[in-house]
Amino acid sequence: MIADALLGFACAMALAHVLTCLVVARRKNRVDPPAARDAFVTVLRPVCGLDPLEVRTLATTFRLDWPRHEVVFCATHEADPAVALLRDLIARHPQVDARLLIGDEALSGNPKLNNLAKGWRAAAGGRVVMADSNLLLPPDYLDRLLSRDAPDVGLITSPPIATEAEGLWGEVEAAFLNGNQARLQLFADEVGHGFAQGKSLMWSRAFLEAKGGLPALGMNLAEDVAATRIVRGAGRRVRLATLPFAQPIGRRAAGAVWARQLRWSRVRRDGFAGLFLTEPLNGAALPLLACGLGGGIGAAAMLALVFYGSEILLCRWMGWPVRPLSLPAMLLRDALIPVLWLATFRHRGIVWRGTAMAPVATGPDRASGPMPGAGADAGASPALR
Repeated sequence: MIADALLGFACAMALAHVLTCLVVARRKNRVDPPAARDAFVTVLRPVCGLDPLEVRTLATTFRLDWPRHEVVFCATHEADPAVALLRDLIARHPQVDARLLIGDEALSGNPKLNNLAKGWRAAAGGRVVMADSNLLLPPDYLDRLLSRDAPDVGLITSPPIATEAEGLWGEVEAAFLNGNQARLQLFADEVGHGFAQGKSLMWSRAFLEAKGGLPALGMNLAEDVAATRIVRGAGRRVRLATLPFAQPIGRRAAGAVWARQLRWSRVRRDGFAGLFLTEPLNGAALPLLACGLGGGIGAAAMLALVFYGSEILLCRWMGWPVRPLSLPAMLLRDALIPVLWLATFRHRGIVWRGTAMAPVATGPDRASGPMPGAGADAGASPALR
């Protein structure tokens, strides 16, 4: 009886995993309606430090194919290493309406929002997209976002797809971002329950201003959680770009991967506590354990083939990188998921780019603020973004 129950649980989880892969795979050849190209769009890109890969990602900002747009880069201080690069890029692309704003504002406990505040005020566009500095923007970036617009949509967003991973831990980070997180976020969008992702947030300026503007995005540990709550609270949908955008990640250290995943696990616990309780079921670790206990090693091996075979096929079909280290990275990722989940309960705060943050309120409008003793540590590294 117990063995049958364990096998039933394992098979049900494998079926659910395959279902998400099949549903997401349908997006590959979907043709979205063309975007109406009459909107004036402001692209906001905050910078904080300069990862070597960002020399290339920031340069893609100047290749956007959109008839009416402006670019506003935001840095908190003149000494930021990215400032010299941005001034040079702006000078070399005079045909692009781009400028750099320097300064900081204590808008919330979220340093990214504090950096963006001056850009939000200066934005001339009726549409404003916040795009992280480590994201590659293809020429049709704005087309792909705006093609997903509809009257009931309050926010258009997209998860990243990790590219150019180097080494085992770079591949582990890619396994978290691609076959796991992007798959689940795209599946949620397919069933009409999309979640915001801070890498790309495209707003109607009027809509967000009516809901409290940038300060409202500081009501949770991360702006994407607050964004999801704002949009759903207004009775609208969060919608994702049909195909995600690339984020080159390079080489990662084990500690950096752990710190980043733990940070976002705490963000999810703060923002979606009920859903967070189910996270140990994410990945193959528990189903494989149940299958092994109920049916032996052979059954567990067959189940692993279903789990990882379907994920690898999905990644190949979607054009997401698959390399020799991808399978070991997926196995390591799934072994880490329940450990990360348990570690999340040690405390509620996070460290993001050197700023320690913790929830300072409870209930549906919980806010975030800086914790005492905030300072430079591993959270300040661009590699943790």
